[in-house]
Amino acid sequence: MTADAVNPTSIAERVVEAILAQKLAPGERLGEQALAENFAVSRTMVREALMQLQARGFVEVQSRRGWYVVEPSADEARDAFSARRIVEAGILAESEGRPLQKVIRKLRDHIADERRAIEGADAATRAFLLADFHVCLAEQMGHQLLVDVLRDLTARTTLAATLYQSKHEAGQSCAEHGAIVAALEAGDTATARKLMIDHIGNVERSLEVDTAAAPDAPARLRATLSPVALPRARR
Repeated sequence: MTADAVNPTSIAERVVEAILAQKLAPGERLGEQALAENFAVSRTMVREALMQLQARGFVEVQSRRGWYVVEPSADEARDAFSARRIVEAGILAESEGRPLQKVIRKLRDHIADERRAIEGADAATRAFLLADFHVCLAEQMGHQLLVDVLRDLTARTTLAATLYQSKHEAGQSCAEHGAIVAALEAGDTATARKLMIDHIGNVERSLEVDTAAAPDAPARLRATLSPVALPRARR
């Protein structure tokens, strides 16, 4: 990124890219001064970028503490995955009857890049490419208005996957991407849609989220104030 190209939007996009690559974790602090020095810009410009990210739901400001990457709740994570299913199934539904040779070629190239990243040691590139497949699909299908929407949704689910320690293997994601593209290449849009919905569901189900185990406030207070179970000799 050249100095001339640096602006609040480009800084914000770099932050989102870092989230997609799982280089920025939920709850991580984003210091204005550190960002300003990193991009060689003023804190005013950094603050504008952070305000853009706040409006998009990626960062929050905590009084007297500064800016932090958001930590999505279980409900917010489920909502993001649900939105992705709706958007991505819709994109594939719109593909029926369209010539897809160029689209298939681009997607296959993307999957080849995913495989190389999985075989290599660059975890950030691997994470970014696996997330970016979905953005690439929207872009190649010609849905430019949905590209930014899907990038943000994918970044939101990436934060959830990072926070809730996803067990979905990179190789499995890549294989599921390949199956979706194979169905598109065969002209079987219905199967491609089902595979996409299943794929997003697989990623969501791999998260270690158990909201049922979280007690309500009175129950938590009772548990907090219950006697400590000391060894018999200490009683």
